[in-house]
Amino acid sequence: MGAKTGLLVYADGEVPDLLRQVEAADLSRTSEMMRRLYPGREIEQLPGSTLGNGVYPPKDTAYAASRPGLEIVCDQRVMIDFPSRLPEHLVAASAGRRLVLHAMHSVVDWLAFAVWEDGRLVRSLSLSPDSGIIENIGEPLPFELPYWAGDRPADIVPWPGKEEKPYPLPFHPLNLGEDALRALCGFVQEGRPEPDDIDAYGIDLHGFQVRDPHGPDRAEEEALLKRIMETMGPPRFCTLGPDGSLIECDGP
Repeated sequence: MGAKTGLLVYADGEVPDLLRQVEAADLSRTSEMMRRLYPGREIEQLPGSTLGNGVYPPKDTAYAASRPGLEIVCDQRVMIDFPSRLPEHLVAASAGRRLVLHAMHSVVDWLAFAVWEDGRLVRSLSLSPDSGIIENIGEPLPFELPYWAGDRPADIVPWPGKEEKPYPLPFHPLNLGEDALRALCGFVQEGRPEPDDIDAYGIDLHGFQVRDPHGPDRAEEEALLKRIMETMGPPRFCTLGPDGSLIECDGP
C-alpha cells in the first residue's frame, strides 16, 4: 500500500496518551459523530477496520471511532493540499480540544499535517517535491527541527548508469511524515517501530459509506470506468536492461 494516510483526530489532550487508554468504540456514539461531521451526507454502516489498516480508506469510505475524550476519522477527503482550508465545521468541532490532521501519499511524496488548539491553527505544513512548500504556517514543532536543520537529508538511490538529480527538497516528506505521525499520534505506518509505539492494528474502527446524495451515481461511475478500460490496449510489460534502459518483455 505504501505510506498513505488520511487521518483526523479530535482529542481532549495528547493523542498518543489517549490512544494507549482506548477501549472498544460504541457504534451508536460513532454513528452520531459521523452524522455531525458529515451533515447532508448519506451514511451507511460498512464492515470496520483497524487504525493500522484503515488509515487510508477506499473512496467514499470512512473508518471512525468515538470514545470519551477521543474521536478518530480516517477519510481520503481530509487529504487536502492546504490544511488551513479544512472545512470550518470540522474545525469548529474541535472547540475546547486538540485537532490533528495527518495526510501523506507515497506515490507523489506528499505530506501535510496540521494541529489546532481549541479551534486555533497553531501549525500547518504541506509539501511535495513537485510542488515545493505548499503551506507553512506557525513555528516548526520539535520533531521537525532536525529536518529543517539539514540533519535528515533525502537519500536518493540512482538508477544504474543514470545520474540522479538532487532531490528538490532538503529532506524527504515521507520520512518527516512518519516522524510526524509518531509524535502527533503515537504510531507509524512504515519503518521500524519503537518500543513505545502504539499498536495501531489493535485499535478497532467502525466502517461507513459516506456519499453526497447529489453526487454521481456509483453505478454510473463504475460504468464509465469500465468504458475507459475497454478503450485501452493490452498491458505492456518491461524489464530493466543492463544499461538501465527499459526492454519490453512477455510478462511480469
